[in-house]
Amino acid sequence: MADDKTLAAYAEHADRYATRFKTNGAGPHMTAFLSGMPDGGRILDLGCGPGQAAAGMAAKGYDVEAWDASPEMIEIAKSHVLGARVAVFEDLNAEHEFDGIYANFSLLHAPKADMPGHLARIARALKPGGRLHIGLKSGSGEQRDKLGRFYAYYEDAELTDLLTSAGLTVCYRAAGEEAGLDGTIAPWIILQATKDD
Repeated sequence: MADDKTLAAYAEHADRYATRFKTNGAGPHMTAFLSGMPDGGRILDLGCGPGQAAAGMAAKGYDVEAWDASPEMIEIAKSHVLGARVAVFEDLNAEHEFDGIYANFSLLHAPKADMPGHLARIARALKPGGRLHIGLKSGSGEQRDKLGRFYAYYEDAELTDLLTSAGLTVCYRAAGEEAGLDGTIAPWIILQATKDD
């Protein structure tokens, strides 16, 4: 379930987050993700934040749902995306419903012990050949940032093993570093993986 301190931080900083990480969804990672989608494909933005990436995908003709555990983020997302709603990772109980699931720096707020279950739900919700995009901060362990948000950190090999165990095959990798909402520069990894047929 969603962490109360993390939700409180997003409630306090939702508008600043929306401004700081404003995107139209037109970067190389999004391009790679959408390259695996059929025209008009069904996509879930799982942990959509203010909904700007979801809006960018919808503008390209995809059928997009946008979920986030933060009511304040969803209020902002509703101005961009139809179907934006408050939901947590555990609410995902679909089977073979989505061509793509976009979890961009959202699952990093889940405890490591919960990640295998989350990935199993994602794999079940994807259609055969469907694609997952997952962005996380890289490193090891779990801790809170300066704003009180909970983070779990992963290295590429660890995340690859988890994806493989869930029946997903990595097809795209990227890494870098960026200052987060708390001002701390941190390394990150993005992996994309397809569901095995």
